[in-house]
Amino acid sequence: MMKKIKLTKETRENIKNDLIERSPASFAQYQERVDAILADVKIKGDEALFSYTEKFDGAKINAGNIQVTEKEIDEAYEKVDRKLIEVIRKSSKNIREYHEHQVRNSFFVPKLDGTILGQKITPLERVGVYVPGGKAAYPSTVLMNVVPAQVAGVDEIVMVTPPGKDGKVYEGTLVAAREAGVKTIYKVGGAQAVAALAYGTESIKKVDKIVGPGNIYVALAKRSVYGLVSIDSVAGPSEIMVLADKTADARYVAADLLSQAEHDQMASAILVTTSEELADKVAAEIDSFLPELSRREIIEKSLDDYGYILVADNMDDAIEAVNEIASEHLEIITEEPFKTMTKVKNAGAIFLGKWSSEPLGDYMAGPDHVLPTSGTAKFFSPLGVDDFIKKSSIIYYSEEALRELNEDIQYFAKAEGLTAHANSIAVRFPEG
Repeated sequence: MMKKIKLTKETRENIKNDLIERSPASFAQYQERVDAILADVKIKGDEALFSYTEKFDGAKINAGNIQVTEKEIDEAYEKVDRKLIEVIRKSSKNIREYHEHQVRNSFFVPKLDGTILGQKITPLERVGVYVPGGKAAYPSTVLMNVVPAQVAGVDEIVMVTPPGKDGKVYEGTLVAAREAGVKTIYKVGGAQAVAALAYGTESIKKVDKIVGPGNIYVALAKRSVYGLVSIDSVAGPSEIMVLADKTADARYVAADLLSQAEHDQMASAILVTTSEELADKVAAEIDSFLPELSRREIIEKSLDDYGYILVADNMDDAIEAVNEIASEHLEIITEEPFKTMTKVKNAGAIFLGKWSSEPLGDYMAGPDHVLPTSGTAKFFSPLGVDDFIKKSSIIYYSEEALRELNEDIQYFAKAEGLTAHANSIAVRFPEG
């Protein structure tokens, strides 16, 4: 179960290191196998793609059935509960409305001296969205990856997802994809799907960027093709940290910690509190909840390995731990959560107050649930519209404006030993 520990600098660093070890970068033993799959698909294209799909997913896929048909999507709508379809639509609307606030516009700044400087915003042309299958099939993840790309104006969004042995794709995934506006879905998963998106095959055209979560093979494959294509991130197991004081409701805190522990045996759930009493009550509430939960075995393993209750001497020490560990999800359940939040520097998503539980962000609030993990919230941000655009600098100078800088540019270039740079300016002003 969760380990109750006195928060010190040493315990904080030990926990941080334990969490970093869960990062895909720490699983080098899988890299050779992933690289072999990537190389095979790069060289053999569809032949390797179909072979790996049969080997790993047990499905016989070929050029004639690799793409999901309209009939299959219609059948999915017939099988999915109407209530789920309504909820997917409501979630999609909220996600779209939130991300529309992130849209950037190109800008141009003309000056009286004859210069125009600016920035041109251009959406990516083609993006591939990876969606897990099987037990890890989450329609919400489809929405969170597709909708920001749509809002950004991406021309073509394609989706890849592993099929079942019957060659079918999970119905909820297909419905979410249709509701989000995806028109092209391929029945392929794993490292081989990442390879197909990165290199292109006879059936799947190369993309500019790959986004979406997956298992260790998918994560390592994305890392390997980064540079040939862009990626969103190399995501690790899920994390939640709750920062709470004596005013927090122990039952709410316990429930929220458990909500993330059920994702994966390597998921992390951490409570940081200034209240010894709350710490004990939360531990007791967790014990009372467990018998009721369907994923009890996964939760217990997660809490045994990566579950902590940290008792801090004061709120400043607690916040320092929050900033050092830089959790994917951070709940702040304190007497003045907005005031506490101003001192937080590092977190993927911040949930304020006892009514803003983490699952709200997973499904309905609107901000993206694709978040930085394993301490990378110190320098990465949630997935958003900016991930699906590129920026070009715009520079225009008139003859008069360049003449003003003529000598300075030449001097600077020569100081760096780049005489061809200097000459590029000099030829325009032969009179000196």
